[in-house]
Amino acid sequence: MSNTADVIVIGLGAAGSAALYQLARAGISAIGIDRWEPPHAMGSSHGETRITRQAIGEGQVYVPLVLRSHEIWRELERETGQRLFEACGVLIIGAEGGAAMHHSRSGFVLNTIAAAQAHGIEHDILSIEETRARFPQFALSGDELVYFEPGGGFVYPERCIAAQLAMARKLGARMETGSQVTAITETPGGVTVQAGGATYHAGNVILAGGAWTPGLVGSNGLAPLTLRRQVLHWFAPERPQDFAVGTFPTFIWLHGNHPEDSFYGFPIPDDLGHALVKVADENQTRATADPDQLDRDVRPEEAAEMHRDHLVGRIPGLTLPQVRSAACLYTCAPDADFVIGPVDGMERITVVSACSGHGFKHSAAVGEHAVRLITEGPAAAIPAFDPRRLSAMPQP
Repeated sequence: MSNTADVIVIGLGAAGSAALYQLARAGISAIGIDRWEPPHAMGSSHGETRITRQAIGEGQVYVPLVLRSHEIWRELERETGQRLFEACGVLIIGAEGGAAMHHSRSGFVLNTIAAAQAHGIEHDILSIEETRARFPQFALSGDELVYFEPGGGFVYPERCIAAQLAMARKLGARMETGSQVTAITETPGGVTVQAGGATYHAGNVILAGGAWTPGLVGSNGLAPLTLRRQVLHWFAPERPQDFAVGTFPTFIWLHGNHPEDSFYGFPIPDDLGHALVKVADENQTRATADPDQLDRDVRPEEAAEMHRDHLVGRIPGLTLPQVRSAACLYTCAPDADFVIGPVDGMERITVVSACSGHGFKHSAAVGEHAVRLITEGPAAAIPAFDPRRLSAMPQP
């Protein structure tokens, strides 16, 4: 079997599986390599559900990506028969007029509304009375700005990855799993990859290694990226029927003006075999320099803190103790924007990294975009995601 292809994709999580699928779909020979057996729980692409929303408060540059991702999820559903995307609606609640910060953006709810208006995305601004009548599970204080988007909801990350990899394989892509990449070397004629004791050659590499990406390309401008531990919790509601899909929406709640004053959650998926509500915040301040040293054990007091800081007085139907918890990794840029493109000195290696905690909803289109960067060159680049901007940012 030849170890040569037009493109090698390293890392087959959210973005990597999407890129491999899009390469195969375009008839480009490709080899995908992953250290584990995707979908797996070692990186950033697990946890049963991931929020998706169309109007993006992090910046309108993201809106075309998420809209295209929604199209790709639906195409994959038709092609595979899998249920990947649940448009159950997204409720975003912002304290004190919606000016609170989220993902390093102040005025997150206001920015979301502006994006919806600019792109013609169906949405409602609900009054406190309307919100209480429609979603009585939320105990509002009365001064919130409430945005509802019926076209948002959640995707099933493990299913999305598996579907894209299955289609990639069906269309001719090759996969090497359980194979750790140890070196990537750009040569005059292409790129050489060492993985699992074998040597692979390609004209280009798409590097979607998540938290392992900085370690695979050396300093090369990615030093400002940080790795952060993220914890997820599942609680058993007192009345599961109140949290079912169709009754309870996916939500983001910013209940104060500080970044730590926010949390998010999901309805109970009706085909995962449990009646648990998943909730999390993004207030993990502990960074790790080595993704292989991630503390994957979630202590009971972490769930108790989540319950005390966010759920008490806001979602009274969720009580301690939690049933289970899990940890994953975020790769974050200082400005919380994506990093997509070649880094200095490695023009044949397209880095797809630093989803900064809001990437999965865009991942199907990000994979497609990474392929376009190879086939079309710099003309396809999105300037806001240029890795070279990181060189002007302080190192952690």
